[in-house]
Amino acid sequence: MSLKQSGGPVEQEPAETVRAPREGYSLSARIGAEAVGAFLLVGGALGIGMFNPQGGFAVPFGFGFAVAAAMLAFGYISGGHFNPAITLGTALAGRTAWKHVLPYIVAQVAGASLATTVLWVILRSHPANSQSQSLFAAISNHFDASGSSGFSLAGVFLAEAVCTALLVAVYLGATARAARPGSAPFAVGLALSVLTAFLLPVSNAGLNPARSTATVYFGDGTAAGQLWLFWAAPLLGAVIAGLIYRSAEGAPQRATGKAAEGKAAKGKAADFGYAKDDVDVTGADKPQQEPDNGAAEAKDFFDGQGGPASRGNKSAK
Repeated sequence: MSLKQSGGPVEQEPAETVRAPREGYSLSARIGAEAVGAFLLVGGALGIGMFNPQGGFAVPFGFGFAVAAAMLAFGYISGGHFNPAITLGTALAGRTAWKHVLPYIVAQVAGASLATTVLWVILRSHPANSQSQSLFAAISNHFDASGSSGFSLAGVFLAEAVCTALLVAVYLGATARAARPGSAPFAVGLALSVLTAFLLPVSNAGLNPARSTATVYFGDGTAAGQLWLFWAAPLLGAVIAGLIYRSAEGAPQRATGKAAEGKAAKGKAADFGYAKDDVDVTGADKPQQEPDNGAAEAKDFFDGQGGPASRGNKSAK
């Protein structure tokens, strides 16, 4: 049970009806934010590559700035994933509810696909629209099946898996409770820029299965046949990063004798996103206890209210 002051006598409410304050984003709002963020990320960055083929570092920085802007604009609603690999990694780390994983991924692919459709329509309006297929083929992810003239399947798979694991690790670390408030978009954006610059000559920089899928519709068919790798490798990297982070996050609890408390918190895990509408405030007898599973972290960072103390104060209110 929890207590609520209503101008006179103290009223009681069932504990299960009390929610963390300032939350209430529905699943439809969350997947909408993920779709719009993926649209901005893929449309903006790939548009730079298509319309400025000699842009040099413009493409890596385009991806980095786009994801930072999308996280700042929409992250407080959904968590700012915009990438199936990050969604899977946060779920394995115990920060995203599994019931949200598939809707998030569908929304991300839909938003990215809509972005490339818009780019295709724009290209078709140009007199030299016969080049649209070759341009989409040029920005699609690929590997050299024979290994004779470029990076082979094994090399591309390793590069994509390792780099995606690093990207997911940066996301998890930058949005951790002890991280500097408000730093997550910039940390993730910089990491994405660096990793994209590294992978461009290797595979055209996948890192994001939604981005890889979105370009195959209008290409020459080769990329579609190789698309499986750009799902398998990033998701493997996400699994590695998510499991390692979850293990590392649980180690301090075991060291301080809080294993039972951590297990109970994981049982009440809500979505890691910036919306904490699934997080229960457990009652007035324990007003400062909140599930320590990362579910409430990211919104606090963007609001500049990071840290257990601030969350305890909010719960007490």
